[in-house]
Amino acid sequence: MNSREAIFASIRRSLAVHGDEAPRRFEVETRLKEAPPGVVPKRGQGDLPARLATFKAEAERAQASLAEIADWAGAPAEIARFLRENNCPATVRMGADPSLAAMPWSETTLEILHGPSDGRDVNAVSAAFAAIAETGTLALVSGADNPTTLNFLPDNHIVVLPRDAILGDYESVFAKLRGAYGKGGAPRTLNFITGPSRSADIEQTLLLGAHGPRRLHIVIVG
Repeated sequence: MNSREAIFASIRRSLAVHGDEAPRRFEVETRLKEAPPGVVPKRGQGDLPARLATFKAEAERAQASLAEIADWAGAPAEIARFLRENNCPATVRMGADPSLAAMPWSETTLEILHGPSDGRDVNAVSAAFAAIAETGTLALVSGADNPTTLNFLPDNHIVVLPRDAILGDYESVFAKLRGAYGKGGAPRTLNFITGPSRSADIEQTLLLGAHGPRRLHIVIVG
């Protein structure tokens, strides 16, 4: 018996139980299933136009830039514009996300690279799983479709976000994740990203790109 087991055994003895009682297990399972939700701030709530307005305001406050386009087909041109106006190389790396792959990249002069980043890429593009209006935050899931390295290693991170994926709060993102992947099928990592990387550790001077991208550009589709 290890220390953990010894502690639990001592607790059971003091309570005069053995841990397998059906009524006790039923009470625990019921409490887990019917637990009331925690307090959710109102700031991100409302209909989709309201959530969009809050998300944009919060994302810009965190120093991300945004653009809105009508459909997925317009994303390559917007990405090319962003890179051109910021004097960035006309090369982007992305994963195997089918939504990104279906875009008309050939209508631009961009060179498209595929797969995870090894740290030498200047630009990357990802597709967001969801966004949180409350804090202007993006939610990205890991995997071959959108490798996590693209979130952190390139200097410029461009994220394509479906308009209807803008949710009010973090709790809604976790509910969407469970609904999309089911029990035991969730991706290994869920990354929450708010604005470009920053640090003010040294003399309280804000430095962008301290631990990741120095620019975050969000392309809202729809």
